[in-house]
Amino acid sequence: MPIGVTYSEGEIKSVRSKFDELLATMQPILQDEDVELVEKAYEIAVDAHKFQRRKSGEPYIFHPIEVARICYEEIGLGPTAVACALLHDVVEDTPLTLTDIKTIFGPKVTVIVDGLTKLDGTYKVDDVESPQAENFKKVLSTLVVDVRVALIKMADRLHNLRTIDAQPKHKQLKIAAETEYIYTPLAHRLGLYNIKTEFQDICLKITDQELYDEIQHKLSDSDQERTAYIEQFIKPLKEELQQLGVKFRVLGRIKATSSIANKIKNNGIAFEEIFDIFAVRIIIDVPGDKEKMYCWQIYSIITDVYKPIPERLKDWITTPKGNGYESLHTTVIGPKGRYVEVQIRSERMDEIAEKGFAAHWKYKGVKKQENVYDNWLDNIREILDAKHTNAMDFVNDFKTNLFDEEVYVYTPKGDMRIIPKGATALDFAFEIHTDVGYHAAAIKVNNKLVPMGYKLNNGDQVQVITNKNQKPNEDWLKMVITGKARSKIRSAMKDERRKIGEFGKEALERKLKNLKIDFEDNVDIISKHLGYKSRIDLYYGLSQDEVRIADIKNYDIEGGKIVFRKDEEALSLVPNPLIDELKKIQRPTKVNKSNILVNNEPADMYQFSLATCCNPVQGDEIFAYLTTKEGLKIHRTSCSNATHILANYGYRVLKAEWIGSPNSNSNFIVELLVRGVDSGPGVIQALTNELSNRLGINIKTFSIEGREGFFEGRIGIVVLNKDQLNLVVQSLEKLPGISSVIRTDKAYN
Repeated sequence: MPIGVTYSEGEIKSVRSKFDELLATMQPILQDEDVELVEKAYEIAVDAHKFQRRKSGEPYIFHPIEVARICYEEIGLGPTAVACALLHDVVEDTPLTLTDIKTIFGPKVTVIVDGLTKLDGTYKVDDVESPQAENFKKVLSTLVVDVRVALIKMADRLHNLRTIDAQPKHKQLKIAAETEYIYTPLAHRLGLYNIKTEFQDICLKITDQELYDEIQHKLSDSDQERTAYIEQFIKPLKEELQQLGVKFRVLGRIKATSSIANKIKNNGIAFEEIFDIFAVRIIIDVPGDKEKMYCWQIYSIITDVYKPIPERLKDWITTPKGNGYESLHTTVIGPKGRYVEVQIRSERMDEIAEKGFAAHWKYKGVKKQENVYDNWLDNIREILDAKHTNAMDFVNDFKTNLFDEEVYVYTPKGDMRIIPKGATALDFAFEIHTDVGYHAAAIKVNNKLVPMGYKLNNGDQVQVITNKNQKPNEDWLKMVITGKARSKIRSAMKDERRKIGEFGKEALERKLKNLKIDFEDNVDIISKHLGYKSRIDLYYGLSQDEVRIADIKNYDIEGGKIVFRKDEEALSLVPNPLIDELKKIQRPTKVNKSNILVNNEPADMYQFSLATCCNPVQGDEIFAYLTTKEGLKIHRTSCSNATHILANYGYRVLKAEWIGSPNSNSNFIVELLVRGVDSGPGVIQALTNELSNRLGINIKTFSIEGREGFFEGRIGIVVLNKDQLNLVVQSLEKLPGISSVIRTDKAYN
């Protein structure tokens, strides 16, 4: 089989060897027709990609082969998905078309490959609010057609992240942001816990490598001690477990790096203060009808050996999570007083926990939870059926269906519903049925009337009282968080706006008829010019006198289409290309007093400022975001807003970096959150003495609060750069009684 002149003989052998390894791994499940399908997909992919190489320099075909391997080995998909994984980039990156794929492989493979192919770029950037959102929408919309599209996309993203070091930093940031924004929560919802964790770990390494390296270093330093401790913890349990007479495995592990990082960031604590870094998993091999009984027996054994913490018992065996996850979790106090989480599950539960959706369908019918994904996909269908103004609205509605934490509530008849944590009584009404939501007049929780915006808790019983004359209004959007409720409310409001807007539409039709130009060809041009996102909004605005027909002015008619004369001073809302918009905010000076380069040019050439949401300091990893009204904003890559900006508006993001040494004007104010033992007035003296006298740091603000032997202080200081900031943090951490010193994102004017 010819591969092409760009491959050496050694590469040809290496490519085939890699594919043969995949076939050998799949051998137990392959039928003759499966081998033929996968071989054909391989041959087509190798030939299609023969002139392509990855950023690392290796033949591109290694990527689809590895994606196919991940699909089979790590996700548990079958031959059809493996073939589609091999073909997932051919339509997007090579001359091969979907018609070619359909001719060779038939409709089933074609639907999946089409779902995996990004939008072709024929649309203009200024026609959509976010090109990234349009691509997200295409992938997510295929979930209800064939879930394998999303699963293969997970494998594709995972391999791209595993090999991301070959990409430049600014591209790494965008890929990480997209991953955190949509792929990580989607992996969670599809039950792919290992992939979700790896996504989070790699994204942390990209966005905050300093914290990632610090945690990795501390985990490495304590590796031997940790291994010995886990063995010490497991030893007395094994002796008891063997008496049960069932096959079992005991695994010891630590929390993921990203999970530890989240605790450090969210709780404002140091690594050493995280007690539950250890986790033990006990997996039993028993018949399905005896799983629950044995899991609870093991729980009893564990709590006989070690003291449990009752409030940390989580029973996902009796009530599985919304994505099918089943396991019994408890936290106990192990040797030396350390907290250890223990997870108890069967081999079936473990496979579902490891491989999620694919494993769930393998075991469908074994237990009574077979509808968990059916219900979820029904919700997705309803969101897809609702007409969204743009892809951003769709993606935001969809994301609420990827919730991490869940609440279990009940109907008056005792039927359980799983909803996102934070969902309201009105969300529940729409969860029951769209019509129930539309006509919800009052809601009772546990037999008491509550506001519609009441947040539901585990175990609540909810009764919805309806009135056929009730209908949604704009205030309802503030009372709900689920995508289903939001899309249905917006849909109802659009219907109402559509009715009101008929008068505006008729007036516009008359105007265009008088101009002797086609209505359909020009209405969207006018809508965009007047600042409306949709025709419905335009018609409504005309009917309500928000705008008038007379406002349609300063135009020419060319080829039957209305062309508005441009205001030279106005900035385009969406740049195309971005550099043109940059030129509009360019300043005459090229003196880079800020020590920042944007796209290799001095930042002082443009109107720019440091983002107040994350307070960058010289030495932080940064990027530049071109706003529509305030010029460039410089953000830290670890900024809390970075994921949203990079994932949805990556086309407005530019590479930024610090250069040179800080000058006398480079003063950055940052806030430190200091916690420790409250030893009275001496704490303030020790902190101020260390900062002002020993380190020569200017203190801008200082507040401290002590309670019950513990204190928390917030100190605003002026530093020259990141190195000086790190020195300050290290020095304060060494003071007696100080438990943690953490930089916050608080902004100062």
